[in-house]
Amino acid sequence: MAGPVMLGRWGVLIMVTVAHAMTGHASAAEQAYFALGFSPQMVMLVVGFGLLMGVTVLSAQADGAGQQARCGRIWRLGLGAAAAMSAACVLVFAFGESLLRLLGQNDDMARGGGAVIWAFALGMPGILMFACTTTFLESIGRTLPGMAVSLGANAVNLALCWWLIFGGLGVPALGAVGAALAISITRWAMFLGLLAYVLAMADGDRYGVRGAIAGGGASLAKLLRMGAPLAVAQALEATAFMTVTNIAGWLGTTVLAAFYSALNLNANVFMLGLGLAAATSVRVANAVGRQDQVGIRRAGWVGIGLTIVITAVSGLAIGLAREPIAAFYSDDADVRALMVSAFGIIVWFGTVDALQAVIVGATRGVADVMVPTATQGIAFWGIAVPLAYWLGYANGGGVNGLLWGLGISLIAACAFLALRFHVVTSRTVRAV
Repeated sequence: MAGPVMLGRWGVLIMVTVAHAMTGHASAAEQAYFALGFSPQMVMLVVGFGLLMGVTVLSAQADGAGQQARCGRIWRLGLGAAAAMSAACVLVFAFGESLLRLLGQNDDMARGGGAVIWAFALGMPGILMFACTTTFLESIGRTLPGMAVSLGANAVNLALCWWLIFGGLGVPALGAVGAALAISITRWAMFLGLLAYVLAMADGDRYGVRGAIAGGGASLAKLLRMGAPLAVAQALEATAFMTVTNIAGWLGTTVLAAFYSALNLNANVFMLGLGLAAATSVRVANAVGRQDQVGIRRAGWVGIGLTIVITAVSGLAIGLAREPIAAFYSDDADVRALMVSAFGIIVWFGTVDALQAVIVGATRGVADVMVPTATQGIAFWGIAVPLAYWLGYANGGGVNGLLWGLGISLIAACAFLALRFHVVTSRTVRAV
């Protein structure tokens, strides 16, 4: 199950990776603008994803219990929640430039990054509703449609990025703003394509994809009760990463471009973990739905073990190809030199980052959300942000110091979460 999910998540990220790399070949300044603009929208994006994780858990538990008609009703509630969240995001993004100024960026960086933030706002409804639809399909074991759409969308994104970043056919070169616009247009195309698939499913009536939402108030309350703590957990992690990215911006465009490139490379490894996390969460939730206590533990620990093996292999590949990867990201020699050093940290950083995501997925499957959220807060705001500031900024460690601060916090998060999953699954787990 994890294979198509991993490829689907990776397909979504590749769009950002391609856009980031292409802005790096436009100029280091455009790449820095893209990095600054991407971070705030990423925070809002993962908060939305966190809230929509409730769709995965509730729908998977319903499917495991043989109540397939509930799955579609949960999906439709999720679409409504996604639309509401999108409206809030667009309102926040309207003040993107002011936000960057408040975070200490200079006028040039704030203007460039703020324009990118607004361009990303246009695609926020599309990507959140696509995420809701993907998680619904994954919860009922249909992983191939989301994978096919996200991978296929990369052809559209590549063409749009080339056109809008560098200009042509009467359109001026838009740089980082063009990259964000290309991604936003592609995100809408992804949602519409996947929506068409769901509405055309031969067994759509069995899964309740059409019609009124009976008991909608109670279902929405469950969705919010499940998703809100997950959204908070995602927000704690994402805002910590955004804060450290902002600190990198204080150190100049060269450091920021290299640091964000390292995070983007890590995100490609993290997509492997995110796919395994989704599969682990669904399999754990299925076992909860059928009251299979042994299956609950087995699904969680198998997912954790697979993550360690798969991401270790990817880390080895990064270690052997650091210089060619750096050349892919930028033409700037100074930026590439910082990247090569930082990529040596990503070799192990990617494993612990993916691992904590999978353990969160396992705890999510048993509907354990409050304690994991608290541990995320401790790890990312009690450890990551102050340690990254001290190592990377105050002590002059630069890109590597920032990454070490984040990496140590991820190790702590893994330890906390693994212990929590062991404790919870040592007793009888009931469906919500």
